[in-house]
Amino acid sequence: MAVITISRQFGSGGQTLGKMIADKLGYVFVDNEIIQRLSEEANVSTNWIKSFEKEAGSRMSKMVSRVVSKRWLDCILGGERGYLDEQIYLDYMVLIIAQIADEGDAVIMGRGSQYILNDHPDAFHILLVDELENRVKFLVEHYKISERKAYNAVKNEDQRRINLYSRLGKKDYEDPMLYHLVLHMGRIGLDKALELVCTLIETEDTK
Repeated sequence: MAVITISRQFGSGGQTLGKMIADKLGYVFVDNEIIQRLSEEANVSTNWIKSFEKEAGSRMSKMVSRVVSKRWLDCILGGERGYLDEQIYLDYMVLIIAQIADEGDAVIMGRGSQYILNDHPDAFHILLVDELENRVKFLVEHYKISERKAYNAVKNEDQRRINLYSRLGKKDYEDPMLYHLVLHMGRIGLDKALELVCTLIETEDTK
């Protein structure tokens, strides 16, 4: 009943590896499902949430916490839906990711899950890193976009990530002490990364 969180530098193959791990272990790959769940809980459109997240680096100002806000509780208890702000978004995110972790057998992409599930006994946290040129090349090869678009995408996402975690009060998101495995994708590649992660999970399952 393990749960795996994947944090990554954009373009290092996080989604691709995440899906490979899920397929290999028979787990659920959770990415857009989080948006869908949040959409249903808050009664807002998925497109609204995606737009909200794209601007996250400049708009988020609250620290991820397991403590839910009074405003969020008021909304739930009062049956008020159809509204989303920074704190409500974060409260729902914590709740949904915790629920997915408790369901088990899941691979969760990003969204601060390494912090939210930091103390979860069955959680394994993975960080993917790589050089800028390799990340650009990965996007060109896997998503069939131009090198210029790939470069701009990597730089923009890197900056958004920095801004987001800074406003969340988190500057240690690439600290190896947060993770069970830190994988340099330019050195080991997807297949070896898959083997390492699956070996970790399968070894722990037999203990």
